[in-house]
Amino acid sequence: MSEPIVVDVAVVGAGLSGLSVAWRLQQVAPQYKVVVLEASDRLGGNITTEARDGFVWELGPNSFAPTPALLHLIAEVGLQDQLLRGDRRLPRYIYWRGKLHPLEPTRPLALATSGLLSPWGKLRAALGAFGFVPPYFGDTDESVSSFFQRHLGKEVAERLVAPFVSGVYAGDPQQLSAAAAFRRIVQLEQLGGALIPGALRLRRQQPPKPRPPKGLEMRPGELGSFQEGLSALPRAIAHHLAAPIHLQTALHQLTPELSGGYTLSATTPDGEHSWRARGVVLATPAYVTADLLRPWQPTIAAGLEGIPYPAVACVVLAYPTGMGVIARPGFGVLIPRTQGLRTLGTIWSSCLFPERTPSGWQVFTSFIGGATDPELATLEPEAIVQQVQQDLEHMLALPPAKARLLGMKLWRRAIPQYTLGYPQQWQQITHALNHVPGLFLCSNYAAGVALGDRVEHGYNTAAAVDAYLGGTYGSV
Repeated sequence: MSEPIVVDVAVVGAGLSGLSVAWRLQQVAPQYKVVVLEASDRLGGNITTEARDGFVWELGPNSFAPTPALLHLIAEVGLQDQLLRGDRRLPRYIYWRGKLHPLEPTRPLALATSGLLSPWGKLRAALGAFGFVPPYFGDTDESVSSFFQRHLGKEVAERLVAPFVSGVYAGDPQQLSAAAAFRRIVQLEQLGGALIPGALRLRRQQPPKPRPPKGLEMRPGELGSFQEGLSALPRAIAHHLAAPIHLQTALHQLTPELSGGYTLSATTPDGEHSWRARGVVLATPAYVTADLLRPWQPTIAAGLEGIPYPAVACVVLAYPTGMGVIARPGFGVLIPRTQGLRTLGTIWSSCLFPERTPSGWQVFTSFIGGATDPELATLEPEAIVQQVQQDLEHMLALPPAKARLLGMKLWRRAIPQYTLGYPQQWQQITHALNHVPGLFLCSNYAAGVALGDRVEHGYNTAAAVDAYLGGTYGSV
């Protein structure tokens, strides 16, 4: 093996987290020599866009909610002309007792006339939102189910929150930590005792939001993507990034040096290669990070090993129009686990971003599996597709055997779960990490799974790396 290549910063992982770290370092500290190492043969991590015959579809994340950092990133890498905005007026449906119940994001009070909640369920939700909230008497972390049932009642927790948790986290609301999975909402209780008083107080305390770049303004409730799909973002970052990106470079050993810094040993198509870096950012899944740290940081490794990743499958089906496929437009549908269907939820992709579907077709992107359905990972791909198709046909009255399968992907380790005890678990990890100079963790098991969260966390990590390197002397 040749002599190690000397760099200032090694970023391990070329998903959106790792690329955001490298991009921000290039902006704020271009003097540092940075390298990005990626084990797979592609950029973007779980962002997976495919295209064929005029269709463009996603097999991972499907869209993003705008945040200031993300919108500025889009402008900086030249994607503003590709931006697509989903219609924020599209209703979100909940499948309950054989019917699709619309939830209109621009008309939140419409829930008062919806048949999804009983009269008592609506009254209980209103009382809780404005202040009728029993205290939490538990001496441990509160679950998502308990938190929302305490604030808004059993019906809201079961019919609204639980399917949302399944759709976003593929998680079990009775096992997820409210403080970790819904930290911003939990903060409202801390501020005002209930959700609406807390929201009003927070609004008065918050400074004005930064203005987005010109031409990238997005209204509340709008979701975004790109004409060529979400994969356009990691590709554009990489195109403008000065740091080299080494694909098919699987890091198998990370060794701290007595003189400071780290040696990274990796397997590449050309054999073994190594790098020496003053600082290392591990933008890898928790289980990968744990394997790298276990030999010399067992406490951190043990904490990371405790983060579960359930299996989730994404199935994308197209149906010809003119067959009563969708009687009304919508963003998609979420399905509570009690309704007898196995599918977690379906995005009506051709309604959200019609520019990416050929005329005469409608596209459904469905998710199945998650923490409440661990047996999903044991099924053959054909059985998973058949289950989703059966659920769609039952729920939307679609004609049988008319679907065209565009894509299917089984993510055997999909979304990290912020399970009960996670805040304390993460506190222990960060406490131990504070005693490991020059090592930084940046992945979706910390600080949120949304794309905007990943960019913001990447930028914060870059600032921490710059602060650390600026306080050191010399080079390895």
